[in-house]
Amino acid sequence: METKAKLNITGIDGTVTLANGVRMPYLGLGVYLAEDGNEVEQAIAYALEAGYRHIDTAAIYGNEEGVGNAVNNSAVDRKNIFITSKVWNSEQGYESTLQAFEESLNKLRLDYLDLYLVHWPVKGKYKATWKAMEEIYRQGKAKAIGVSNFMQHHLEDLLPDAEITPMVNQMEFHPYLVQQNLLDFCDRHGIQYEAWSPLMKGKIFEIPELVALAGKYRKTVVQIVLRWNLQKGVVTIPKSVKKERIISNADIFDFELSTEDMTGIDALDRGERVGPDPDNFNF
Repeated sequence: METKAKLNITGIDGTVTLANGVRMPYLGLGVYLAEDGNEVEQAIAYALEAGYRHIDTAAIYGNEEGVGNAVNNSAVDRKNIFITSKVWNSEQGYESTLQAFEESLNKLRLDYLDLYLVHWPVKGKYKATWKAMEEIYRQGKAKAIGVSNFMQHHLEDLLPDAEITPMVNQMEFHPYLVQQNLLDFCDRHGIQYEAWSPLMKGKIFEIPELVALAGKYRKTVVQIVLRWNLQKGVVTIPKSVKKERIISNADIFDFELSTEDMTGIDALDRGERVGPDPDNFNF
Protein backbone atom coordinates (compact mmCIF):
# COMPACT_ATOMS: atom_id res chain seq x y z
CA MET A 1 0.00 0.00 0.00
CA GLU A 2 1.30 3.46 -0.87
CA THR A 3 0.86 6.44 1.42
CA LYS A 4 -2.18 8.60 0.81
CA ALA A 5 -0.23 11.88 0.96
CA LYS A 6 1.16 12.17 -2.53
CA LEU A 7 3.65 14.80 -3.52
CA ASN A 8 2.82 16.88 -6.56
CA ILE A 9 6.03 15.99 -8.40
CA THR A 10 6.86 18.70 -10.92
CA GLY A 11 10.60 19.33 -11.13
CA ILE A 12 13.70 20.03 -9.12
CA ASP A 13 12.12 23.16 -7.66
CA GLY A 14 8.98 21.34 -6.48
CA THR A 15 7.84 21.46 -2.86
CA VAL A 16 5.56 19.78 -0.37
CA THR A 17 3.46 21.96 1.92
CA LEU A 18 4.01 21.20 5.61
CA ALA A 19 1.16 21.21 8.16
CA ASN A 20 1.79 24.89 8.99
CA GLY A 21 1.82 26.00 5.35
CA VAL A 22 5.61 26.18 4.94
CA ARG A 23 6.78 24.87 1.58
CA MET A 24 9.63 22.38 1.83
CA PRO A 25 11.54 21.33 -1.32
CA TYR A 26 11.06 17.57 -1.68
CA LEU A 27 14.59 17.04 -3.02
CA GLY A 28 17.59 18.27 -1.08
CA LEU A 29 21.31 17.82 -0.59
CA GLY A 30 22.50 16.02 2.53
CA VAL A 31 25.95 17.06 3.78
CA TYR A 32 26.68 14.37 6.39
CA LEU A 33 30.43 13.53 6.28
CA ALA A 34 31.13 16.44 3.91
CA GLU A 35 34.21 18.17 5.33
CA ASP A 36 33.77 21.69 6.64
CA GLY A 37 35.38 24.28 4.40
CA ASN A 38 35.99 23.82 0.70
CA GLU A 39 34.42 20.36 0.29
CA VAL A 40 31.00 21.20 1.72
CA GLU A 41 31.01 24.71 0.23
CA GLN A 42 31.76 23.35 -3.23
CA ALA A 43 29.09 20.64 -2.95
CA ILE A 44 26.45 23.21 -2.02
CA ALA A 45 27.58 25.51 -4.83
CA TYR A 46 27.17 22.61 -7.30
CA ALA A 47 23.73 21.79 -5.88
CA LEU A 48 22.42 25.35 -5.96
CA GLU A 49 23.72 25.76 -9.50
CA ALA A 50 21.91 22.55 -10.50
CA GLY A 51 18.64 23.89 -9.07
CA TYR A 52 18.53 22.34 -5.59
CA ARG A 53 16.96 24.62 -3.01
CA HIS A 54 17.21 22.47 0.13
CA ILE A 55 20.33 21.82 2.24
CA ASP A 56 20.30 19.45 5.23
CA THR A 57 22.99 19.70 7.92
CA ALA A 58 23.26 19.12 11.69
CA ALA A 59 25.35 20.38 14.58
CA ILE A 60 27.11 17.01 14.90
CA TYR A 61 28.20 17.10 11.24
CA GLY A 62 30.69 19.83 12.13
CA ASN A 63 30.15 21.69 8.87
CA GLU A 64 27.54 24.33 9.68
CA GLU A 65 30.09 27.12 9.12
CA GLY A 66 30.83 25.83 5.62
CA VAL A 67 27.11 25.52 4.88
CA GLY A 68 26.64 29.11 6.03
CA ASN A 69 29.51 30.31 3.87
CA ALA A 70 28.09 28.58 0.80
CA VAL A 71 24.60 30.00 1.37
CA ASN A 72 25.82 33.50 2.18
CA ASN A 73 28.13 33.54 -0.86
CA SER A 74 25.51 32.20 -3.26
CA ALA A 75 23.76 34.33 -5.87
CA VAL A 76 20.56 32.51 -4.88
CA ASP A 77 18.50 34.58 -2.44
CA ARG A 78 18.56 33.22 1.12
CA LYS A 79 14.76 33.17 1.29
CA ASN A 80 14.73 30.72 -1.62
CA ILE A 81 17.02 28.19 0.12
CA PHE A 82 15.51 25.79 2.65
CA ILE A 83 18.04 25.04 5.40
CA THR A 84 17.70 22.32 8.02
CA SER A 85 19.85 21.68 11.08
CA LYS A 86 19.46 19.48 14.15
CA VAL A 87 20.11 19.60 17.89
CA TRP A 88 22.59 16.93 18.98
CA ASN A 89 21.91 14.44 21.77
CA SER A 90 24.37 15.88 24.32
CA GLU A 91 22.66 19.28 23.99
CA GLN A 92 19.14 18.01 24.61
CA GLY A 93 17.01 19.46 27.40
CA TYR A 94 15.18 22.80 27.50
CA GLU A 95 17.85 25.46 28.14
CA SER A 96 20.64 23.57 26.38
CA THR A 97 18.51 23.15 23.24
CA LEU A 98 17.81 26.88 23.12
CA GLN A 99 21.54 27.49 23.46
CA ALA A 100 22.45 24.85 20.84
CA PHE A 101 20.04 26.46 18.39
CA GLU A 102 21.69 29.87 18.82
CA GLU A 103 25.11 28.28 18.31
CA SER A 104 23.95 26.66 15.07
CA LEU A 105 22.45 29.94 13.87
CA ASN A 106 25.72 31.75 14.64
CA LYS A 107 27.84 29.17 12.83
CA LEU A 108 25.52 29.31 9.83
CA ARG A 109 25.47 33.13 10.02
CA LEU A 110 21.72 33.14 9.41
CA ASP A 111 18.77 34.97 10.96
CA TYR A 112 16.54 31.91 10.97
CA LEU A 113 16.38 28.22 10.02
CA ASP A 114 13.72 26.78 7.75
CA LEU A 115 13.59 23.54 9.74
CA TYR A 116 15.08 22.52 13.08
CA LEU A 117 14.98 18.87 14.15
CA VAL A 118 15.52 16.85 17.32
CA HIS A 119 18.26 14.56 15.99
CA TRP A 120 17.52 11.43 18.09
CA PRO A 121 14.89 10.51 20.71
CA VAL A 122 17.08 10.75 23.83
CA LYS A 123 15.15 9.00 26.60
CA GLY A 124 14.06 11.28 29.42
CA LYS A 125 15.08 14.39 27.47
CA TYR A 126 13.19 14.67 24.23
CA LYS A 127 10.03 16.13 25.80
CA ALA A 128 11.94 19.01 27.39
CA THR A 129 13.83 19.38 24.11
CA TRP A 130 10.53 19.61 22.25
CA LYS A 131 9.32 22.39 24.58
CA ALA A 132 12.41 24.35 23.55
CA MET A 133 11.71 23.60 19.87
CA GLU A 134 8.19 25.00 20.32
CA GLU A 135 9.64 28.17 21.86
CA ILE A 136 12.11 28.57 18.96
CA TYR A 137 9.21 28.15 16.53
CA ARG A 138 6.99 30.67 18.34
CA GLN A 139 9.79 33.21 18.20
CA GLY A 140 9.95 32.76 14.42
CA LYS A 141 13.57 31.64 14.54
CA ALA A 142 12.68 28.36 12.82
CA LYS A 143 9.97 28.35 10.17
CA ALA A 144 9.21 24.69 10.95
CA ILE A 145 10.20 22.18 13.63
CA GLY A 146 10.31 18.42 13.64
CA VAL A 147 12.02 15.27 14.79
CA SER A 148 14.41 12.69 13.40
CA ASN A 149 14.64 8.98 14.15
CA PHE A 150 11.38 8.93 16.12
CA MET A 151 9.56 5.61 15.95
CA GLN A 152 5.78 5.45 16.38
CA HIS A 153 6.00 4.83 20.14
CA HIS A 154 8.26 7.88 20.56
CA LEU A 155 5.70 10.01 18.72
CA GLU A 156 2.82 8.51 20.70
CA ASP A 157 4.71 9.42 23.88
CA LEU A 158 5.49 12.96 22.69
CA LEU A 159 2.24 14.05 21.04
CA PRO A 160 -0.02 14.22 24.14
CA ASP A 161 2.43 16.69 25.75
CA ALA A 162 3.19 18.64 22.57
CA GLU A 163 1.42 21.92 21.89
CA ILE A 164 2.73 21.81 18.33
CA THR A 165 2.83 18.56 16.37
CA PRO A 166 6.20 17.92 14.71
CA MET A 167 5.95 18.93 11.07
CA VAL A 168 8.61 16.49 9.85
CA ASN A 169 10.05 13.12 10.87
CA GLN A 170 13.38 12.39 9.19
CA MET A 171 14.02 8.65 9.20
CA GLU A 172 16.31 6.07 7.68
CA PHE A 173 14.29 5.08 4.62
CA HIS A 174 15.21 2.89 1.65
CA PRO A 175 14.01 -0.27 -0.14
CA TYR A 176 15.16 -2.53 2.73
CA LEU A 177 13.58 -0.30 5.42
CA VAL A 178 10.16 0.97 4.36
CA GLN A 179 8.37 1.01 7.77
CA GLN A 180 4.99 1.49 6.08
CA ASN A 181 3.13 1.53 9.41
CA LEU A 182 5.26 4.46 10.58
CA LEU A 183 4.75 6.21 7.24
CA ASP A 184 0.99 5.79 7.62
CA PHE A 185 1.08 6.98 11.25
CA CYS A 186 2.96 10.15 10.27
CA ASP A 187 0.56 10.66 7.37
CA ARG A 188 -2.46 10.46 9.69
CA HIS A 189 -0.92 13.07 12.00
CA GLY A 190 0.14 15.48 9.27
CA ILE A 191 3.85 14.78 9.84
CA GLN A 192 5.89 14.91 6.63
CA TYR A 193 8.18 11.89 6.23
CA GLU A 194 11.74 12.52 5.10
CA ALA A 195 14.41 9.99 4.13
CA TRP A 196 17.99 9.85 5.30
CA SER A 197 20.37 7.30 3.79
CA PRO A 198 17.98 6.70 0.86
CA LEU A 199 20.83 5.05 -1.07
CA MET A 200 21.68 2.59 1.74
CA LYS A 201 25.35 3.67 1.76
CA GLY A 202 25.63 2.33 -1.80
CA LYS A 203 24.05 -1.06 -1.09
CA ILE A 204 21.19 -0.35 -3.50
CA PHE A 205 23.55 -1.26 -6.36
CA GLU A 206 23.64 -4.85 -5.09
CA ILE A 207 19.85 -5.35 -5.33
CA PRO A 208 19.02 -7.22 -8.58
CA GLU A 209 15.41 -6.00 -8.72
CA LEU A 210 16.59 -2.37 -8.70
CA VAL A 211 19.24 -3.06 -11.33
CA ALA A 212 16.50 -4.59 -13.52
CA LEU A 213 14.26 -1.54 -13.05
CA ALA A 214 17.16 0.75 -13.97
CA GLY A 215 17.44 -1.14 -17.26
CA LYS A 216 13.70 -1.02 -17.86
CA TYR A 217 13.43 2.75 -17.36
CA ARG A 218 16.89 3.54 -18.77
CA LYS A 219 17.81 5.27 -15.55
CA THR A 220 20.44 4.65 -12.88
CA VAL A 221 19.65 2.59 -9.78
CA VAL A 222 19.99 5.80 -7.73
CA GLN A 223 17.46 7.60 -9.91
CA ILE A 224 15.01 4.71 -9.56
CA VAL A 225 15.28 4.78 -5.76
CA LEU A 226 14.99 8.57 -5.45
CA ARG A 227 11.98 8.60 -7.74
CA TRP A 228 10.42 5.87 -5.59
CA ASN A 229 11.00 8.07 -2.52
CA LEU A 230 9.11 10.98 -4.07
CA GLN A 231 6.27 8.82 -5.40
CA LYS A 232 5.91 7.41 -1.86
CA GLY A 233 5.37 10.98 -0.68
CA VAL A 234 8.76 11.04 1.08
CA VAL A 235 11.11 14.05 0.98
CA THR A 236 14.63 12.85 0.14
CA ILE A 237 18.13 14.27 0.73
CA PRO A 238 20.77 12.15 -1.02
CA LYS A 239 24.29 13.17 -0.07
CA SER A 240 27.21 13.65 -2.39
CA VAL A 241 30.11 16.04 -2.83
CA LYS A 242 30.70 15.16 -6.49
CA LYS A 243 29.29 17.54 -9.07
CA GLU A 244 28.26 14.92 -11.64
CA ARG A 245 26.51 12.82 -8.99
CA ILE A 246 24.68 15.81 -7.50
CA ILE A 247 23.40 16.66 -10.99
CA SER A 248 22.55 13.02 -11.81
CA ASN A 249 20.65 12.57 -8.52
CA ALA A 250 18.27 15.32 -9.60
CA ASP A 251 17.58 13.80 -13.03
CA ILE A 252 14.42 12.09 -11.85
CA PHE A 253 11.66 14.24 -13.29
CA ASP A 254 11.32 12.84 -16.81
CA PHE A 255 9.88 9.45 -15.90
CA GLU A 256 7.39 7.83 -13.52
CA LEU A 257 7.46 4.42 -11.89
CA SER A 258 4.37 2.31 -12.51
CA THR A 259 2.15 1.29 -9.60
CA GLU A 260 3.34 -2.29 -10.14
CA ASP A 261 7.00 -1.29 -9.90
CA MET A 262 6.33 0.90 -6.85
CA THR A 263 4.74 -2.11 -5.15
CA GLY A 264 7.68 -4.26 -6.24
CA ILE A 265 10.16 -1.92 -4.54
CA ASP A 266 7.98 -1.78 -1.41
CA ALA A 267 8.11 -5.59 -1.33
CA LEU A 268 11.91 -5.53 -0.95
CA ASP A 269 11.41 -4.34 2.65
CA ARG A 270 13.37 -6.46 5.15
CA GLY A 271 13.33 -4.12 8.15
CA GLU A 272 17.09 -3.93 7.65
CA ARG A 273 19.05 -0.87 8.78
CA VAL A 274 22.35 0.58 7.57
CA GLY A 275 22.35 3.09 10.45
CA PRO A 276 21.70 2.98 14.21
CA ASP A 277 18.45 1.67 15.68
CA PRO A 278 16.33 4.47 17.24
CA ASP A 279 15.34 2.02 19.97
CA ASN A 280 18.89 1.04 20.80
CA PHE A 281 21.54 3.72 20.41
CA ASN A 282 24.15 4.85 22.94
CA PHE A 283 25.38 8.25 21.78
